Amino acid sequence: MSDIFDEETGEFRKRTLTNGQVLAFIAHYWKRRRGLFGATIGLTLVAIGVEVMVPRASQALVDAIVAGRANVHGAWRAWAVFVGVYIAFSAIRNLANRFWNPLAARTMEDMINEAFQRVQSFSADWHGDTFAGATVRQLTRAMWGYDMVADAVVWWIGPALLVLLGLTIQMMLRWPMIGAFSLAMVAIYVTSNILFSNLYVREANMRSVALDSRLGAALADSITSNPTVKGFGAEPREEARIARVAREWRDATLLTWTRYTNVWLVHSLMLALLQGGLTGLLVLRWTQGRASAGDVAFVITTFLVMSGYLRNIGDNIRMAQKALADVEDVARYARLAPQVPDRPRAPAFVGEVGEIVFEDVTFRYKTAETPIYDAFGLRIAPGERVALVGPTGSGKSTFVKLIQRLYDIEGGQIRVDGQDVAAVAQGSLRRSIAVVPQDPALFHRSIAENIGYSRPGATLEEVMLAARRAKAHEFIARLPKGYDTLVGERGVKLSGGERQRVAIARAFLADAPILVLDEATSSLDVETEREVQAATDALMKGRTTIIIAHRLSTIRHADRILVFQDGRVVEEGQHGELVAKGGAYARLNAVAQGSA
Repeated sequence: MSDIFDEETGEFRKRTLTNGQVLAFIAHYWKRRRGLFGATIGLTLVAIGVEVMVPRASQALVDAIVAGRANVHGAWRAWAVFVGVYIAFSAIRNLANRFWNPLAARTMEDMINEAFQRVQSFSADWHGDTFAGATVRQLTRAMWGYDMVADAVVWWIGPALLVLLGLTIQMMLRWPMIGAFSLAMVAIYVTSNILFSNLYVREANMRSVALDSRLGAALADSITSNPTVKGFGAEPREEARIARVAREWRDATLLTWTRYTNVWLVHSLMLALLQGGLTGLLVLRWTQGRASAGDVAFVITTFLVMSGYLRNIGDNIRMAQKALADVEDVARYARLAPQVPDRPRAPAFVGEVGEIVFEDVTFRYKTAETPIYDAFGLRIAPGERVALVGPTGSGKSTFVKLIQRLYDIEGGQIRVDGQDVAAVAQGSLRRSIAVVPQDPALFHRSIAENIGYSRPGATLEEVMLAARRAKAHEFIARLPKGYDTLVGERGVKLSGGERQRVAIARAFLADAPILVLDEATSSLDVETEREVQAATDALMKGRTTIIIAHRLSTIRHADRILVFQDGRVVEEGQHGELVAKGGAYARLNAVAQGSA
């Protein structure tokens, strides 16, 4: 087993799948369309049967011509057979391709769709530990890797081995020594190709493939963070960083190509030996009067067919080796269970009033030595407006993530409207919770698509109404393309305040029973903040609302304020009550007042 680059650690680690396991992963797609696959294989076998007759047809034509002009009709018949064999082979092979192409296209479609679905099912932790750019490269490369492997195995290597075997048997039946020499050379050639590919080329090839993913990840990381790069004038640093990764990729790829070239040289010499041996043995028999001109033509034609297939075998074994490495990441994903899975036949969540109950909840992040929550309990009543305050790392954001079931807890239970969040389908649960994050990331799609994302099928009128309620319609209407304006990757074409208003409009449109506002007005100017605050006040009516707040001025009218510290609620009450207590909240308030 050779190495694979681990995006989390930045190191190379041992691979987990063998070539056989990757081939089994590919084969399970073929089983879905047995008709197309069976037709391809059946027609290919017929084509192989026709092709092995080419040397015989060549022999018959030469013998007929050598017989002289008295055998004109025989010569023309032999010519017709010779041409007909080639036409028949080409036609059958072409027909097989018409079954193979739709099989390949549909398999590649299934592979990319299922791999993407699998990646989406992985946890927030998995995505946080993995470079998005590397994952994208792995998915797209696997699709084309399949195409290369499938063509190599089914279209070239398999038929080549059968043709070589058929031609060798023909020679062995007529000339045992020549047939034995041919069989030995074919066996040595194919075996050495496999050994060279696995023991000499594979490790270098795997490393170059892994560095290709690393280069893609590094490029994506720098390009998506371009505003930060420009903000610090760090273009030369990023160029140097990419250059270092590109240099590693270059060295690894050059080593791979050099090894391929070395193997090619060895096998070219082996083909020369096969050519010289076959023709030399036939010339020797001819000088002894034991072989006709047609026999010589048979052997020469046989060598030409064999040498073409042997070159293809060598090239395709090496191509398949590289392509198997390309497919391996996706094959591994298929074996990797989702870290936060739905239970079998989990019912859809039915949210109505938005009651939230934490009962003896224990939870720790995988990188933490101690739990952030230890037997934590809390109840939020339906329709209650609850603000969460406290220092960074105190457990506020974790509370919201656990309601959404982005992580599984170690102990206890979380219920929303009386339903255990671990027992319902995650997608339906999250659709009942509208989140407006502090720094909303938008899709590189139109503003209308971004707002409408929370409710598929919403009409443009409904989208515009949500924008008006979020005080976003005015700035959208001023844009040249209005609601059709593309916002750029992660919404970079909009200001921070505009992005937040789009996110708030999306929450309006979602019309979910639970609303989470994570500093939803932090990027707005004072005037717009007042307008949006009025809009969110209207949105919060009749909904359970959780407000994660750093600016205490935005939570004065909350029904209850919870002060978090080290994963515990150390104080709770309304603003005036907590200020009067003179405790942790009062200190936070004093700091806020002093910095205002």
